[in-house]
Amino acid sequence: MSATQTKSSHSGGNQKSELRIAAKVTVIGMMLDAVLGVIKCAGGLLFHSQALVVDGIHSFTDVASDLVVLAVMKVSRQAPDQSHPYGHQRIETMGTMLLGSLLIAVGGALAWDNLQRLMAPSPDRLPEWPVLVAAIASVIGKEWIFRYTRRVGEAIRSDLILANAWHSRTDAFSSIIVLLSTIGAMMGHIWLDAVAAVAIAFIICRIGWRFTWDSVKELVDTAMSHEDTEKLIHIAKQTEGIRGVHKLRSRLMGHDILLDVHLLVKPEISVSEGHQVGMQVVAAMREAFPDLKDINFHIDAENDELVQHTTARLPSRQEIGDLISVVSDEFPIKTHLRLHYLGNQVHLELFVEHSAGKLPDSLEQQLRDQLEPRDWFGSLRIWYSGEAL
Repeated sequence: MSATQTKSSHSGGNQKSELRIAAKVTVIGMMLDAVLGVIKCAGGLLFHSQALVVDGIHSFTDVASDLVVLAVMKVSRQAPDQSHPYGHQRIETMGTMLLGSLLIAVGGALAWDNLQRLMAPSPDRLPEWPVLVAAIASVIGKEWIFRYTRRVGEAIRSDLILANAWHSRTDAFSSIIVLLSTIGAMMGHIWLDAVAAVAIAFIICRIGWRFTWDSVKELVDTAMSHEDTEKLIHIAKQTEGIRGVHKLRSRLMGHDILLDVHLLVKPEISVSEGHQVGMQVVAAMREAFPDLKDINFHIDAENDELVQHTTARLPSRQEIGDLISVVSDEFPIKTHLRLHYLGNQVHLELFVEHSAGKLPDSLEQQLRDQLEPRDWFGSLRIWYSGEAL
């Protein structure tokens, strides 16, 4: 028996509200990045700082990433539909991967260009004091937008917004490097400017690699951590009615977690009781992991990892009922049949209502004579009316 419990992470109203919030913070960041990019590129060219020019290019990559965010967020926050029943969060993951790839490409190109400049130095002029002013303004502006964007990303549970926030933080770090290298270059160590440019380029590559690799792991359905998986198994085993847990599989979709699990229960309980036990496991898991969105649980009467799988070739209820009716039709009785398919055999429980009390031993013997020659037969237990079941 399988059942799926899905928690809606976002209502339609919440999705629209989150989109507005995400768009607002992204547009503000994009405007800031554009202004800082112009200031730094122009300042670097006018006042002789290659590091500041590279930092300005870094700011323009932030503008490009902001445009990616605006385009992707609108699509990824759409409600599930027939073509995407689990939602569109993976589109956000793809956007994050593209953003990371862009950062790697830009960082690599800048690093190569400035490594060549460092190894074959030209008679560059010393940076001038406006470079310091531009760097300080960039540090303050980018640290502010980082904190603002990160707060929004955490509030709406968006990896893409969080990635964009950390992209802004790298711009602040790179501006600090520009600041320090400019001070050193103004003191006569002009090579520090080229070294700083290379260092900033490598920072861009590192952040891009982290975004890209995390996105790739999600796209190939990487599971939860071993520690979290063991915690989920422990939670399930502590639930009353659970005898074992196996085939627990998880995958990530943004901040959401999708889970499949097989739960072993006593074979004699009813289908509805097994489902209720499964619902209790779901509730306990969600209490410990609020990001569990979709839990598909399968109720097992036996551990199909340890015993022979029950095959579909075993007789159906209709076939077994026909065998029993050959005997029971000879007696004025009413019966109810319960079947247990375990260990590739069928175990029968026959509930008998008979006005004369217990049936003649001949009836039970005839039933067994009918069933025992069958290779699928496991056991027969007869309950009579008036006995405690």
